[in-house]
Amino acid sequence: MQPKGLRALALSLCFSAFLLLHAAPSLRAQNVETSDKANERLRTLAASSTHVPPPSDYVIGSGDLINIQVFDVPELSRELRVSQTGTIGMPLVPVRLQVAGLTEIQTERKITEVLEANGLVSHPEVSVTVKEKKSRPITIVGAVAHPMVYQADRQVTLIDVLAQAGGITADAADHVIVTRAERDNSQDAAQPDAPADTPPALGASHDATPSVSAEPPQIPPPLTNIITVNLSQILEAGDMANNVLIQPGDVVTVPHAGIVYVLGAVSRPGGYTVTNDRAQLSTLKVLSLAGGLDRTAKSDRAVIVRKDATGQQQQVDVDLKKIMKLESEDVQLRPSDILYIPRSTAKQAAIRAAEIATAVGTGVLIYRVAQ
Repeated sequence: MQPKGLRALALSLCFSAFLLLHAAPSLRAQNVETSDKANERLRTLAASSTHVPPPSDYVIGSGDLINIQVFDVPELSRELRVSQTGTIGMPLVPVRLQVAGLTEIQTERKITEVLEANGLVSHPEVSVTVKEKKSRPITIVGAVAHPMVYQADRQVTLIDVLAQAGGITADAADHVIVTRAERDNSQDAAQPDAPADTPPALGASHDATPSVSAEPPQIPPPLTNIITVNLSQILEAGDMANNVLIQPGDVVTVPHAGIVYVLGAVSRPGGYTVTNDRAQLSTLKVLSLAGGLDRTAKSDRAVIVRKDATGQQQQVDVDLKKIMKLESEDVQLRPSDILYIPRSTAKQAAIRAAEIATAVGTGVLIYRVAQ
């Protein structure tokens, strides 16, 4: 073999050895639960859920768009939006009709009685259908694939609405916050959510006094209830007791998890989500995610930079050498922490000298082989 060919082969072997030495930590990289696995679990739980009651008739509410058809009377057939007070106004009918809380069939009966009582149509045939369901919104925001407003036409749970939103993202926290407005018992008594067996005030349509004379006065925003649900207990432990029922008007928030940053003498510096493995990160866990320490690291001089409750920056000294030897407790990391591992100048010089010596030795070897 020619000297140039031997020299090229030796240099190639040295370069390959160098790459293997530096790539070894990354080959032992993270193997944590991904959002895809969590979302697959969400879809499976939603599909296998047995809590959903059999379908029932939809209950009309404020904001819904209903289509009213009166056979052979086109003047009375039209689409109407239910007002915030739960009423609709029909031509020639002297009062606004309260339809919120009624089903389509109950609304048909009520309109039929009103038309007959006011002498507008004899033996009317009325058909009512809901064209747009806007009265039972559930808002899903935060670390989900598709933040949305979901219109619930049936009883749904937390798993159902998360599946509807496309699942959680990779940086989702391990808990969910449900914000729910407190109910006014007096209003609930006057306007029940579920339809009664007998529609209210069916025969009161011929009373000259309108059921709603004016818009209600402005009132302060209702108080809210905050419900925190442990999502990990559902996805990992299968604890369906945490799979709470979601009510119309609820806001479901999936918080974004905090990020921990790793800088300095590691193979892959960067940011890593706190709940990558559905548990709080520690120095050893984040080092494994970052590919481990490189050869120049001063592992006994690492520091954690974090801010306290007042926003002041603090520095926590960490001896990674003792932690990796199990001579000291692992340190838990908080969101926004920065783990910095400095490089050793002496180690860098020694490695550089070794590389130069290897190159020189390889050159001498090639020269002798060539001779």
